[in-house]
Amino acid sequence: MSAGAPKSITSGAVKMRLLELVGSAESHKDLHLRYNRLVTEIFDTSPDEEQRLESLRHFVRHIVNENLSLVISRPLLSEVGVQMARLADAEAARASTMVLAAVQPRAISFEEQLATIRQHLADVYERQNQWREAAVVLTAIPLETGQKQYSSEYRLKTYIKIARLYLEEADPDTAETYITRASVLQADSKDEELVVLYKVCYARVLDYRRKFLEAAQRYIELSYRSIVLPEERMTALNNAVICTILASAGRIRSRILATLFKDERCQQLPAFTILEKMYLERIIRKSELNELVSLLQEHHKATFADGSTLLDRAVVEHNILSASKIYANISFESLAAMLEVTPRKAEKAAAQMLSEERMSGRIDQIDCVLHFHRSELLGDWDEQIQGLCGQVNGLVDKIASLSPEWTSRAFELEN
Repeated sequence: MSAGAPKSITSGAVKMRLLELVGSAESHKDLHLRYNRLVTEIFDTSPDEEQRLESLRHFVRHIVNENLSLVISRPLLSEVGVQMARLADAEAARASTMVLAAVQPRAISFEEQLATIRQHLADVYERQNQWREAAVVLTAIPLETGQKQYSSEYRLKTYIKIARLYLEEADPDTAETYITRASVLQADSKDEELVVLYKVCYARVLDYRRKFLEAAQRYIELSYRSIVLPEERMTALNNAVICTILASAGRIRSRILATLFKDERCQQLPAFTILEKMYLERIIRKSELNELVSLLQEHHKATFADGSTLLDRAVVEHNILSASKIYANISFESLAAMLEVTPRKAEKAAAQMLSEERMSGRIDQIDCVLHFHRSELLGDWDEQIQGLCGQVNGLVDKIASLSPEWTSRAFELEN
């Protein structure tokens, strides 16, 4: 060791220095300076990690003792948090856990300092991919029940982070709890980046919960936000396409398919071929899905009791709707051959779509035939055209009543 190098300090020496400070008659300012120098020595000159942690344990227990004024102990604990942030992740995790345990009996007196330490510890866990541990550390911050009044922005940011961590852990139920708490705060937030993070998290929660149509709508919205980076906008658009493909067939999905198909950016996406076939109501074969399967996330690959996947069911339902545009009726044997499933599965899928009113028709179980009804759709279309014409006539009548001379000249020019 060189002559100018500071002498290393052991845990025993730290205990002796702390005993010297007990009952000192010095002013708060002088005491704080002496304690602060000791903190610096513990982190800068301890001979090894074990000695540093042991010295830190003695120091923290000493300063949170009720005999030391909070005027001194609170800033000192804040300084400990700053110094721990300099440590390597593994040691920082051990030190932070030890400090949290040591301060726990008086946690109510050090809420702000403990919250800072918890935030840093959560970052350490996150870097180590320990998602649940990071989330649990943050949930211990008393954001709503503590004595400290946390700002709305701080609470919003923390709730979003907790939700995101639980999503990484594939726990959408708990994530939804915290994103719901965040939803109350984001409406009044002026921080656009935080609002975008909230929307991303909420879309992911819906995606995990298999609410694919709602998720797709939110992903589409994110894909248009200028504050989002271009590559992230394309990721959101890709997620929207995947969710729409996996969604249950029906009118709402048809509208979203139309929105995506008309978006020129989608032509760059690997799933565009399937998107195009779904929009154009063409039959999709299983052999065409191989590339799409590789684009799915793990939670998209869940299987049902009968062995089918989310993608299998979505494609079967799509193909049934496509068949309804071609045939007036079809036997379940022929439908099953078209869908590449058993007749029983074909009948079950059709029955569910009929019961949920996502398709119009009826099942003849005696002849094992599915009859499609398209007259109701045409009737709806006629009603819409009739309603539009009625509105146009109403506007013409109002214009004529306000400006009869202009209306008369307009009709003359037309004739």
